[in-house]
Order: sequence, then C-alpha cells, then structure tokens
Amino acid sequence: MAKVAIVYHSGYGHTKKAAEAVHAGAASTGAETSLYAIDAEGNLPDGGWEALEAADAIIMGSPTYMGSVSWQFKKFADASSKPWFGQKWKDKIAAGFTNSATMNGDKHSTLHYLITLAMQHSMIWVGSGMMPSNSKAAQRNDLNYVGSFAGLMTQSPSDASPDEGPLPGDLETARQFGVRVATYTQQVKG
Repeated sequence: MAKVAIVYHSGYGHTKKAAEAVHAGAASTGAETSLYAIDAEGNLPDGGWEALEAADAIIMGSPTYMGSVSWQFKKFADASSKPWFGQKWKDKIAAGFTNSATMNGDKHSTLHYLITLAMQHSMIWVGSGMMPSNSKAAQRNDLNYVGSFAGLMTQSPSDASPDEGPLPGDLETARQFGVRVATYTQQVKG
C-alpha cells in the first residue's frame, strides 16, 4: 500500500479545506494517507519529519501570499535541508497545491517554488493531469476552472470564510488531484 503524506500550511483555513479534499481523494484509492499541518510558528507536529521520510509521496500545500509560499511554509522548506543533505526524499513522488483570493494571484509562482523544492530533493513531480474548463459554456464550479497543469490551484474570495471557499468545483478538483497523485504513486510503487 502506498503511503501519501500531505504537508501544508493554512493561514485562514482555506488551504486546509483544499488539503482535506486532496486527502479525501488520495484516501479513496486505498492509499495510506496522512495530513500534516504546519503550525502558525512554521513547525510540523511531532513525528512529522519521520512520517515524511517514510512516505512514498509528499503533496505540499501553501497559500499564496505576496506571490509565493507563506513564511511558515518557507520555514518548513528551509528546515527540509536536513533530509535534503541525506537525500531522504530522493525518488519520492511530489505534487503541490495553493490557494489565494484571486483567480491567478501569482499562484503559479507558488507552484514553481514547490516544484523547485521538490527538484532540490530529487523528487519526481506530478501535475494535475486535468484539462481546464475554458470554453464559453464553462461555469465556475466546473473541474479545473482555475486552469492549472503544474499542480492544484484553488480560489477563495478575500471576504469568504473557509465555509464559503474554496468553491465546490475547486474542492472536487482537489479531490481528483489527490486521486491522481495516489494512483500514480501506487503504480510506481507497484
């Protein structure tokens, strides 16, 4: 059974909601799936580093703040230099997701940050694998309406509570993203 770890920071609860949807999708494949929230001080819960080392796949998530990851996620990324030095995450599957208030909001910069982090760890990146909903008939709750290929992007209006955003279509996109990463991980682990 593949082990999928989802490590994320959420400042207001919106990215947490996306992480939970990714988790639900990955778990629906039968993979052993765990969520690890980076706290307000940028730290993992007890046993988090060991769990990431034991995982077959690590899905990373952060809100997009000022065109990049949150400082709490950056602290986690900087601390990952310890497993990096020993190449503890080498050849693990990697994927990433982000949420921000606007449709774009420079979310792609955040995904590029996550991709670069994964490449530094010698990981294998998995994108969304989804076509965008970009026709005239497309509606906001369609799958991959935000239109990301590099990873998962979700959007929550700046004045929306976590109960109001991300929207159902983004959460279904997140769920299917979790399915994709876990399924691919199980195929590779084979």
